[in-house]
Amino acid sequence: MMVPLAHVQVGDILAKDVVTAQGGTLLRKGKVITARELEILQAFLIKHIELEKEESKSGEPKGDEASANRSHGAEEPKSGLLRAYSESIAVLKKAFADAAGGRALPVFDIRSSLEQLLSYSSEYNILTFMPKRKTDEDSLFHSSVMTAMTAYLLAQWNGFSRKDWMQIALAGLLHDIGNAKIDRSLLQKSSSLTEAEREEIRQHPVLGYQLVKNIASLNEGVKLAVLQHHERMDGSGYPLGVNGSKIHPYARLVAIADVFHAMTLRKTYRDALSPYLVLEQIQQDAFGKLDASYVRTFIDKVTSFHIGTVVRLSDNRIGEIVFSDSQQPTRPWVSVAGTIIRLPTERHLHIQEVISSS
Repeated sequence: MMVPLAHVQVGDILAKDVVTAQGGTLLRKGKVITARELEILQAFLIKHIELEKEESKSGEPKGDEASANRSHGAEEPKSGLLRAYSESIAVLKKAFADAAGGRALPVFDIRSSLEQLLSYSSEYNILTFMPKRKTDEDSLFHSSVMTAMTAYLLAQWNGFSRKDWMQIALAGLLHDIGNAKIDRSLLQKSSSLTEAEREEIRQHPVLGYQLVKNIASLNEGVKLAVLQHHERMDGSGYPLGVNGSKIHPYARLVAIADVFHAMTLRKTYRDALSPYLVLEQIQQDAFGKLDASYVRTFIDKVTSFHIGTVVRLSDNRIGEIVFSDSQQPTRPWVSVAGTIIRLPTERHLHIQEVISSS
């Protein structure tokens, strides 16, 4: 049924996609309306939307009743991607606990859960995928699983052989396994680290390599990625300070994914950064720090869905990307209530959040 926006309530469910004037999909069919969705609809001057009737054919609660259920803690059903993601987080937590306790890593379980997760890779959007976390302390596990998913896509985008894809994903998943041997309170410390503490944390690639070096089902690239993911092309990285010619291609891919997810996830000691600002930082690091060819492919691919994407700017305005310059893909033009914001020239603004893609 078509309903004026003024009559839409939190808990209502969309019966049809909401499309912007430029043709981008603002909200998809089946979306449960929250205060955030209402704000987005108002920002785009949407007058009417089509909602499901109060009771679905299956008899599931809708509208106010569904809203009441959520307010009492009932969770919305998870997609296959989110279910597989949650399982991978659980398996990785166990792997870290096993490593910390001196037990062998559950390699079969790790690979099985990762294979299941990667079967949903076509649904994974690097810029918008941000699952809920119970605590900020879990950021290490979330960063590792997302690094695995991103590294898997990077391997495909950069023309790696199919036999490398899973191994590169495993490299992404296990790249920080050495942190299992580091005091958790040190990893989560909110104040500045001392030089001794910083040096202790910098040992995690070596500790991780020691944990994986004798695992026959992991190829040499995975083991070197664990050791080398903090090395940099100009030799300024750690733990060995080797330069680009000695850094394994797996490690170069994982380094890009690791930097992106480490910076875009909220930590106990700092807020998450805008994915677009992080892309700009990675673009800068391509000059000497990260593999320039892999970085170029990464940025081109993750920003390729630009047109029609709904974003929130750093001044909190919501708009839609209407033009993207291939020379500055992280700074497109954004239409906000009919006004075009040219981010390449308005440098004081940036994209803070990707709300939905077309």
